[in-house]
Amino acid sequence: MNELKKRQDTEQRSTSSASDGAPAADQADSDDPVAGLQADLDRFRDLAMRSRADFENYKKRSAREKEEAIKYANTSLLEKLVSIVDHFELGLEAARGEDEKSPIYSGMSLVLKQFQDFLAENGLQPIDAVGRKFDPNLHEAIAHEPSDEVPEGIVIRQTRRGYRLKDRLLRPSAVVVSSGPKK
Repeated sequence: MNELKKRQDTEQRSTSSASDGAPAADQADSDDPVAGLQADLDRFRDLAMRSRADFENYKKRSAREKEEAIKYANTSLLEKLVSIVDHFELGLEAARGEDEKSPIYSGMSLVLKQFQDFLAENGLQPIDAVGRKFDPNLHEAIAHEPSDEVPEGIVIRQTRRGYRLKDRLLRPSAVVVSSGPKK
């Protein structure tokens, strides 16, 4: 009689849990402690693998950000040096009109060359714009001029040299762009 009562209680519990919408596997897990522990183990293994993957991604991202910070650490210094180079070149152009053979002009030319070499060693590359197609990613158009010799959309003159620092644009070239022949 006792056994019959146990069987009825078990059937009643399974019927009530099935009507509650609980899956049969959960019922088995609650009855079987080994299955419940195995499910917990699987869940924690998955969590550990995801945490490990997240940590690896974090390490890679941190290393990449650190490398980029080192690579572009001198950006603000080089921006300031570029404006000094611009003024130096303007002074040299003015001195060229006076006398190109003077020792002061020759010395200043050598200093400018050394300065440009130093900037190139540090990853600074000038952008040559004259005669090239206008590129808004590299050039800043300050004017348009009609030209019978230069086709439309080609840079006629550069008023300020642009520079790249490694693979980034440091400063765009200020240019005058041809608008084609006069109409």
